[in-house]
Amino acid sequence: MDVAVNYLAVFLAGASSMVVGSIWYAKGTFGARWAKLVHVDLDRKMSGSEMAVLMGTTFVISLVTAYVLAHVTFLSHHFFQNSFLQDALSTGFWVWLGFTALRLWTHDMFERRPGTLTLLSAGNEFATIMVMALIIGLMGV
Repeated sequence: MDVAVNYLAVFLAGASSMVVGSIWYAKGTFGARWAKLVHVDLDRKMSGSEMAVLMGTTFVISLVTAYVLAHVTFLSHHFFQNSFLQDALSTGFWVWLGFTALRLWTHDMFERRPGTLTLLSAGNEFATIMVMALIIGLMGV
């Protein structure tokens, strides 16, 4: 079976990750709490090269995540045959729960990170994956 992936949807879903992250971690939302928990100074200015590496790497990782989600959504849709949007959203939820949230929880427990930090990170990942799934689901293959 050939897996069809909408590359424009993957690109937009990858870009949406950057938008979700910038909103989630803004000072006015959860950013100040997150920064305090991980001891990051949000007022520290990064050099242009630091910012380029950080944002470039994050975008590439987001593109890979979006591609994998689109790929698995296609397979899910082939099996369940609901609307593509429904299959994208349900796939996004199960992928988030099984491969992100619970793995994050496990690592954070062993690293003795605060539960609030785990919830903030898992929440960001949930929002990110579900927005990606929404874009992929609406755009189809």
